[in-house]
Amino acid sequence: MRVGDGGGLRGCRAAYRQVVQAGCVRLCRQGLEVHPHSMNRDGKHDLKPQVQRELYFRPGYLSPARFASYGYQLREIMSLKPETILEVGIGNGLMSYLLRKVGLKVTTLDFDESLEPDVVASVTDMPLDDNSFDVVACFEVLEHFPFAGFAKALCEICRVSRRMAVISLPDHTLRFYRIEFTLPWLGHGRCSFSLPTSKASEHKFDGEHYWEIGKKGYPLERVMACIEEAGFDVVKTYRILENPTHRMFILRKSAPKTNLVSNGRHA
Repeated sequence: MRVGDGGGLRGCRAAYRQVVQAGCVRLCRQGLEVHPHSMNRDGKHDLKPQVQRELYFRPGYLSPARFASYGYQLREIMSLKPETILEVGIGNGLMSYLLRKVGLKVTTLDFDESLEPDVVASVTDMPLDDNSFDVVACFEVLEHFPFAGFAKALCEICRVSRRMAVISLPDHTLRFYRIEFTLPWLGHGRCSFSLPTSKASEHKFDGEHYWEIGKKGYPLERVMACIEEAGFDVVKTYRILENPTHRMFILRKSAPKTNLVSNGRHA
């Protein structure tokens, strides 16, 4: 059963819900196979948005520091030269807009239907085939789940990614320093570094973030281990200089670990 694409995704919302229980739904815009297991019997998600749509367009949200993060996100994705991209967590839609403008094929996924993503689903249960996209992008999203949900979401991102993922997470590790300088013989330069601290603050759920890197119980090492257990190798990670509460992770799918037995021996 196929939903017609005459009126775009918004024009087929009602038809989408009608076929949810039929067990076969196809995404209008790009012909991706979408299954209904992440929706309830009424064709709606049980999850409720933590961030209201209006927030994404307020001046306080669209700060110079956030636009710096957008620049790093765009640069990292484009450096991987993908043909297909899945953006998890559409936000204000700026990143998918920019990626499409440079000619890349982008599919957006979010459980908040009011944001009008291509696929309405949760990152912890994505109704997409394995190895569907060259790159999966997910920026400042996964901290909105309890840590167990973070691990599950990482596994799902790894499953639908063909080779790479680019994500960012909030990092509130204390004692982060930035230095900018201009010297006659070197020109303009800048650098950043962190110093270890023995005191991590307790994280309190604020209605949005369940945890943050650097808070008590959530050191960077624990997050890195979780990423690797999900099936990724960390190519690089860094805090954005202009917005140090955002930490970028460039991830590559690990080589499959096989443990085959043949004639009583491990192959």
